Amino acid sequence: MSMLLRGAPAAAALNEKTAQLVSGLREKGVVPTLAIVRLGAREDDLSYERAAVKRCAAVGIETRCVSLPENASGEALEETLRSLSADASVHGILLLRPLPAALDEVRILRAIAPEKDVDGAAEGSLAAVYAGTDEGFAPCTAQAVLELLDYYEIPIEGKRAVVLGRSLVVGRPAAMLLLHRGATVTLCHSKTENAAGLAREADILIAAAGRRESVGAAYFRVGQTVVDVGIHYNEETQKLCGDVALAEADGVVRAVTPVPGGVGALTTAVLAAHTAKAAARRIK
Repeated sequence: MSMLLRGAPAAAALNEKTAQLVSGLREKGVVPTLAIVRLGAREDDLSYERAAVKRCAAVGIETRCVSLPENASGEALEETLRSLSADASVHGILLLRPLPAALDEVRILRAIAPEKDVDGAAEGSLAAVYAGTDEGFAPCTAQAVLELLDYYEIPIEGKRAVVLGRSLVVGRPAAMLLLHRGATVTLCHSKTENAAGLAREADILIAAAGRRESVGAAYFRVGQTVVDVGIHYNEETQKLCGDVALAEADGVVRAVTPVPGGVGALTTAVLAAHTAKAAARRIK
């Protein structure tokens, strides 16, 4: 059987580091605070908000939940984000997405100060990820991929990495993070010819294409590490699953993340860690 790279132990280790940083900040009179901004009351937004609040509380980070009506204007949302960006007591800002289709998400995200964009959502943060600077933060899910690899001591430097998917949330930032760590990276997408063949050459395969169990036997070879970022509901089995057909990977690859219980278990831990780091940067 392949080794399962479970996210919970990696999250626990990251939480411990974050709690130590927060404790030190509190001793200096700094209380790391995350503002969570939500439009309306969609159940998936509420679920993530509850998880983020719980995670932050566990490591000593304060949270401030700001709720706007579902039909709030883009201008009202921008003003809320600008106000939080100017608030010295707030160190991180998380805007729950997706936003309603009528709103200009790119423009709205620009209202978040880059140094407080702890989910790496705005253009300024993404630019910092691409440049390899510490001026912003990577998207939490993309950073969670690296945290998982590091926890399980999967070598990155000098290795061949293939990323399936080019979204700004996971694919492209994950590719840049791997590149900055010394991997040779190939980024595949829907127009890539022979993506399966390229994937088989990878030492590290990141599945982030957003298609249920679309990464099957043709993508795998012996010795690989496979990280599945996808999350889907399989109507036939009535269970959650990922982009990877786990049964086809098991026994072939060296290690693979389960879904659920893999990368997803780390995202709120990364969010808390980013908030603590944002607070620490303010006092340097």
